[in-house]
Amino acid sequence: MMTAIAIDGLKNFDFAWKSINWKAMQNNVNRLQARIVKAVKEGSKEKVRSLQRLLSMSFSAKVLAVKRVSENKGKRTPGVDNRLLDSAKKKLHQVLTLNRAGYHSQPLKRVYIPKKSGKKRPLGIPVMKDRSEQALELQGLDPVSECKADCHSYGFRKMRSTQDAMGACYNALRRKGSADWVLEGDIKSCFDCISHEWMLDNIPMHKQKLKIWLKSGYLERGMFHPTKEGTPQGGIISPVLANMALDGMEELLKRNFRRQEKIHMVRYADDFVITGNSKELLQYAVKPLLVRFLKERGLTLSAEKTLITHIDEGFDLPSCGQFRSIW
Repeated sequence: MMTAIAIDGLKNFDFAWKSINWKAMQNNVNRLQARIVKAVKEGSKEKVRSLQRLLSMSFSAKVLAVKRVSENKGKRTPGVDNRLLDSAKKKLHQVLTLNRAGYHSQPLKRVYIPKKSGKKRPLGIPVMKDRSEQALELQGLDPVSECKADCHSYGFRKMRSTQDAMGACYNALRRKGSADWVLEGDIKSCFDCISHEWMLDNIPMHKQKLKIWLKSGYLERGMFHPTKEGTPQGGIISPVLANMALDGMEELLKRNFRRQEKIHMVRYADDFVITGNSKELLQYAVKPLLVRFLKERGLTLSAEKTLITHIDEGFDLPSCGQFRSIW
């Protein structure tokens, strides 16, 4: 196990970083994640949390967390402190600072990226240390989220893609007797509006860290702004938090509708489509059910973008593209 004194005494930091047995590190994490999956299936919340704590303390998980944030697409985008993990020495020191008592996050850096509509999407960029802490906790949360995820949820999940979502839409609508109507769901500002209270009550992870990240606020033009709701688009853990907030929609529909009503749901992140055998069923039964489900999580459907269309007119799952009737 490396220590701060041992790292400071190194003469070749690059060699030390590159000499880490990454395959062994990943195998160690995989074994603990498999144990978390088993505990979830057994319904043992205490065991799940105990294994998550064990994982967050392991050297293997820490080095993999730092490796991820220092080598992904955002590695050259600093937070408010303008610091990057751009050297082996910085990476090794970052490993040693993870999961320490008294941890506090820094405010997010607010940036805007253009959307296809011409509007701008706000992103909250955490500092590298906070990204590393999130990546560490995510390794313990991922196996739980995968166990509890909706079957036909395809966004921000390992081994799933937009092509899988398109294939699921095709399978739901390809037969002669398949549904003729589709509800195109659009959640209004999903990432920005998820209830903090709901996440703190329902996300099975380190509650104090989660609260720190949710309440960190952001800096824009030198001004601090508190965050009272939502999870920042830009945080490594945010896509999983958003997915977990929306998981359960598919099971809700299965419990409330019969097979003959041809209700099928396909979701990619916060975009989804639901099939049905009539416009009235989708309008007066399915949609109100979803509205209540989302309200508990602080979310609402966009009135102008949530549409009910006949498959002959085609429909749109924004993350995957437009679909036209070919059946």
